[in-house]
Amino acid sequence: MPIVTFYRGDPNAPKPTMGAHLGANAIITCKGKLLLERRSDSDTWGLVGGGVKKWERESQAMVREIREELGIRIRESQLHRLRSYGEPGRIAAFQDGSVWRMVIVVFGLELEEYPQMQISRESKELRFFSKEELADIEIVVTHEDIVADWFVNA
Repeated sequence: MPIVTFYRGDPNAPKPTMGAHLGANAIITCKGKLLLERRSDSDTWGLVGGGVKKWERESQAMVREIREELGIRIRESQLHRLRSYGEPGRIAAFQDGSVWRMVIVVFGLELEEYPQMQISRESKELRFFSKEELADIEIVVTHEDIVADWFVNA
């Protein structure tokens, strides 16, 4: 059973029980391919990232999340802020009953070489995908439009 269920624009989504949650996610690319993680909490593929702590800038949170989830170190200056996604229908419902409205700040990170990565407890698998390969996997619904926007603008 998944620990979290994600919704985007679904009229049947549960109503938020918590305040809006600020997250940071990254479009990490190398040689034209996009890095995704198969999440442990939902068994779906998504962008690397997570919640922004109240004392962090969004870019600091992204550097931290990349280190925690991939085991690689980057500098804030390597990140490029791409866009924010904050429409009200972007929802995460957790097994404990908490339901969050999500506001996501997306950063871009282009890597010249495929990095040595370590899988964290938050992931089951890390993999770079071509656009064509994405058709065969289930992407977290709250990341589908972000991934689609990246491929349109890449």
